[in-house]
Amino acid sequence: MTILQTNKLTKKYRRLTALNQLDFSIEKGMVFGLLGPNGSGKTTTLGMLLSVLTPTSGSFQWFGETPSAKSRKKIGAILEIPCFLPYMTASQNLKVIARIKECPIASIDRTLKQVGLYERRNDPFKTYSLGMKQRLAIGAALLADPPVLILDEPTNGLDPQGIVEIRELIQEIAQSGKTIILASHLLDEVQKVCTDFMVLRKGEKLFQGSVREALQEQITIEVAAKDMEALQRALSDYTGILKLEKKDSIFVLTPQKETETNDLSQYLFEKKIVLSHLLQKDGSLEKQFLNLLSEHT
Repeated sequence: MTILQTNKLTKKYRRLTALNQLDFSIEKGMVFGLLGPNGSGKTTTLGMLLSVLTPTSGSFQWFGETPSAKSRKKIGAILEIPCFLPYMTASQNLKVIARIKECPIASIDRTLKQVGLYERRNDPFKTYSLGMKQRLAIGAALLADPPVLILDEPTNGLDPQGIVEIRELIQEIAQSGKTIILASHLLDEVQKVCTDFMVLRKGEKLFQGSVREALQEQITIEVAAKDMEALQRALSDYTGILKLEKKDSIFVLTPQKETETNDLSQYLFEKKIVLSHLLQKDGSLEKQFLNLLSEHT
């Protein structure tokens, strides 16, 4: 099921084009990362998708329908640092939000347990750490149990422990079946939590695809043996290799998608070749991101 579909979505501010004819789609259950440097158009995109900003041209659909108040109720979002009353407790703050969203008061305890704040529910908001405040914000977005959650830079400003806590929370929410749209400039975080991603730069889409496939394309395997000539002959006959090159005293190969390192090791063992070096190097979104930027300069 398609959750979101955009069609040439564009936003201009006089001479500045913040977003230029953006086309992309998000399917149910995806954890979708909007990836790009500051000023790339991530927040502008989210603002239009939430009807906070009006597109200059183009259109989009939520759940296969024209955006409406009904579809908006199916979306929980955090676009900026949320405003909670500092002297009120987490439970009291969520009661205010529950009334605004017309949510059952009974959903508050469930939500606080989900974001790991139930034990601190009666403490004033002003006593919370930045990470706890961010978790409460996510709780506020989850209060109506929406099928879609939108988060803009959810780990921005957090210390390493806070980043890990928010990352684990997002992963837990995703496992519950919700579709999550996550805007970030932190490549490592997108790689760890997202299933799919899109790269934006200066309002232009450079790439959209699966995180797994993007990383798979970058995997390389290093091998070496005492008899390098015999190793080279064996590798040349192996059908699971896309590319083979020699670097210094090792061979570096790019495997086909279905090729596993264990399969290659077993094949060479059967050829009576004893490896002195075997190392798989996985890909990274950072490398993919930098490659995309260099290709579009």
